[in-house]
Amino acid sequence: MAGDLSNAHTHSSVITPHAHLNGQAHARFGIPNIDSLVNFNGHYFVDGFDSNGNPNRHWYFNTVGNPPQLGGTTSINAPIVPVSLDLRNFDGSPRFVGGRRLYSDATKFVAATLASPVFQNSTYSSSGVPTQFSDAIQRAEYQQAKSDWHTLLAPSVKTPRVMTLIRGTYRFALNGDGTCCRYVLIDIGTFINALFPAVASDTTTPVGAAENAGEVTTKDMSTFLFPNAFLYFNGDPNQCCVIGFHSYDFEPGDAGNGNLEKRYVLNYSSWISPHIFGGGFQDVTALSHEISETYNDPFVASNGVNNITPWWLAPNGNCQNDLETGDVIEGLPHAVYPITLNGFTYHPQNEALLQWFEFQQPSDALDGAYSYPDTTVLTGPSAPQKAGCQ
Repeated sequence: MAGDLSNAHTHSSVITPHAHLNGQAHARFGIPNIDSLVNFNGHYFVDGFDSNGNPNRHWYFNTVGNPPQLGGTTSINAPIVPVSLDLRNFDGSPRFVGGRRLYSDATKFVAATLASPVFQNSTYSSSGVPTQFSDAIQRAEYQQAKSDWHTLLAPSVKTPRVMTLIRGTYRFALNGDGTCCRYVLIDIGTFINALFPAVASDTTTPVGAAENAGEVTTKDMSTFLFPNAFLYFNGDPNQCCVIGFHSYDFEPGDAGNGNLEKRYVLNYSSWISPHIFGGGFQDVTALSHEISETYNDPFVASNGVNNITPWWLAPNGNCQNDLETGDVIEGLPHAVYPITLNGFTYHPQNEALLQWFEFQQPSDALDGAYSYPDTTVLTGPSAPQKAGCQ
């Protein structure tokens, strides 16, 4: 297999749990009757069309943290679970190539991930003090926020996990020295089944094992960090590459939490080594995309109400009707925003701001922006679209 994917289309994907229509969109402090991380709700008015093509004017959003008008800092635990890949033969035995086992280690990327702008402070125009990447984006969106309003992640590294894959569900490219692996391509259906638990007590998958060990909880924003692991569709490696997604694992409640549905908000993100993709996509591009989107859409529009937006058409050709802030910008020129910390240059992705989805003209975000931190990527919102951008 070729050693680079420079011509591949990199994108994130929305992995939606199941719908829970609840109609409680006005709750000031978030979605009611669930056990999950802290969140708040809001709404706006603009003409558009809903998912079924019906005219609609009233839209609701749901965001991680506490309302900006309250001020203060909200700290959210952010477990990082490194997940290595064990590539097996058809019969399940360890696979070797050139006498070397096909095992791709995620733990070697943990230190650099922790040191990245996703979790460490840097300087941004939206904040009077250095802060984290996604918090800076939130502050650019909410200009009515008090000056001390922040929503910060408190990272901690958890027990490394392993995902075992059977030959036929993956492809790979070796490093130049013959070791595994420059990257691994994985069938997306196989990946999802191997990542999430089948039942609440399942400890055979990375998510299930971490949940049952108490290392990720419903109050956390959890990252499952993979080593150059990219997903393809329909059993066809040419239909590549998903480099991350955010979602949540939902489990039934119990007496201990008042029988509320448990929602474990999480993302799969791949560390991306240099020169695999074009467009500057490397290191924490995927992670920054998924974390920033999680801030703005923690429950991936799963109730059919919150974070369903008017249909929009992005400059990159994406046509969607959800508040997925990274999808608007992925693949565009200047999609990434290089930041150097401690001598290492990271490549987090620029994000669309809430005002872009609200079709605001002019934008009431920081400096009239529609994107951030690079305010030049989007200079105006999408024109209103009919359903499916038809």
